Amino acid sequence: MTPPLPHHSENARVVRLATGPAEALPDPAHPDRTWSTAFRKHARTGPVWLGYQGFQGDEQADRKNHGGVDKAVCVYAATHYPGWREELGLPEFALGAFGENLTVEGLDEMNVCVGDVFELGGAQVQVSQPRQPCWKLARNARVDDLAARVESTGRTGFYLRVLRHGPVSTGDVLTRLDRPHPDWTIARCNHVQYRTRDDREAARDLASCPALSGSWKDRLWVRAASKA
Repeated sequence: MTPPLPHHSENARVVRLATGPAEALPDPAHPDRTWSTAFRKHARTGPVWLGYQGFQGDEQADRKNHGGVDKAVCVYAATHYPGWREELGLPEFALGAFGENLTVEGLDEMNVCVGDVFELGGAQVQVSQPRQPCWKLARNARVDDLAARVESTGRTGFYLRVLRHGPVSTGDVLTRLDRPHPDWTIARCNHVQYRTRDDREAARDLASCPALSGSWKDRLWVRAASKA
């Protein structure tokens, strides 16, 4: 059954816009080694040009698993941060600690759907998939099980593809223009991905969503075709 959408505003706001280069950082477990990441992005007021591959001046250290047209912009809800600070015992866990490009108010996994189209500054964007947390998230925060915690809580964030390029600034409003797939909230996608791994029918249904990113579709179709 599709979970109901809670009441929410049609508009949301960017409270932090951040970009940054990939860089080599010391490995806390092995001081003589480094690891490459673009997690530590720097806040920018804007306007910053948003192209089809992402924001000008932004990089990804692992281009195989991050970036590209379906993952041009990473978004995370500002409302999640107070809970994380308390749960992790990290009062310094500031906005942007998840390496997102946009920290937003008014949008989260429960009220955003795959395929939602938003006007954002001078650009137009579309929700493409949930974010899948990786080991670098845990290493950057120095919390070993952080990726697993993100999966279990469903507080993953999500990605945007760019339908029309243009300038974006901190404080810009995201105005929803279209919702072609109201059944597929990011929360429901996460449920299929992490909670019902043996449900091949659910995997098939999600893989059939036209607006879902190609990488998620590929993995879900493999799961749907697997033997019980």
